[in-house]
Amino acid sequence: MALFLVESTVNGVSNKSAFESKVEEINSAVEKKEVNLVEVQVSKDLSRTFFIFEGESQEAVSDSLSDLDLTVELVKEVRLVGKELDDVKKQADKVNYLVQWNLPENLTMDAYLDRKKKNSVHYAEVPEVSFSRTYVCEDMSKCLCFYDAPDEDAVKRAREAVNTPLDSITEIDNA
Repeated sequence: MALFLVESTVNGVSNKSAFESKVEEINSAVEKKEVNLVEVQVSKDLSRTFFIFEGESQEAVSDSLSDLDLTVELVKEVRLVGKELDDVKKQADKVNYLVQWNLPENLTMDAYLDRKKKNSVHYAEVPEVSFSRTYVCEDMSKCLCFYDAPDEDAVKRAREAVNTPLDSITEIDNA
């Protein structure tokens, strides 16, 4: 089974409780179609949602979401980097920032992974920030990196330390 990133807006939710109820509804619906919800992160203002699903194909994931009240903006196959899938499923770590980086056109997965391995040691230069994991789109269009940090500026310093740009930072609700 492969992993898929789904970026969306969950319609009709105005508070955390309503969002959690909607996620339970989504989880029940996709399980019936043999798709597993691995992880969900939502922006602090509940406007953007980032789901990671495990399924047989992109079509299976998209089909499992078609009857739900979601505005799906993106569905892409991703690779998990920096953590084991079983650890992510346990949801044991705290993350509160998501960084998106649109990858350069000619970057290959192997070159990305080599670069990440070489530069990751520099996270130690910003000890107040903990890197958790990255999801890299298999088509090498972008990646999403999750951090636990005291503020947005600390995340920016961590990205500078590892010599990696960013296109956007989203504070996510980890409560």
